Amino acid sequence: MAGVDDERGTDGTDRPDGTDRTDGEVRARLYVRGRVQGVGFRWWTRSRARELGLVGHARNTADGRVEVVAQGAAEAVDALEVLLREEPSTSGRPGRVDAVVRQEAVPTDGTTGFVER
Repeated sequence: MAGVDDERGTDGTDRPDGTDRTDGEVRARLYVRGRVQGVGFRWWTRSRARELGLVGHARNTADGRVEVVAQGAAEAVDALEVLLREEPSTSGRPGRVDAVVRQEAVPTDGTTGFVER
């Protein structure tokens, strides 16, 4: 989706030559649909992402989904996706998840922490 990550350039990097990449890391946008707004879903996602050592953010979208941008080790990003999809949740995830759509993105340097937006 265009314009989703406003702090980056149009090609997914901060530099015009596209060299703003972090070796060994992946970055994914996960769009989560279901009863995920107003139930503590972003807080829960932030907590799980931090436990997995990921950086990024979780934010509500105007169409009722939650966008999760997660960057870190591929195994950790995959583990977060499994937790997001798991139904029923064994990890105390609030709300209900009907679908998760994953889009790969270019890892960026300088991203720190995992926050709710």
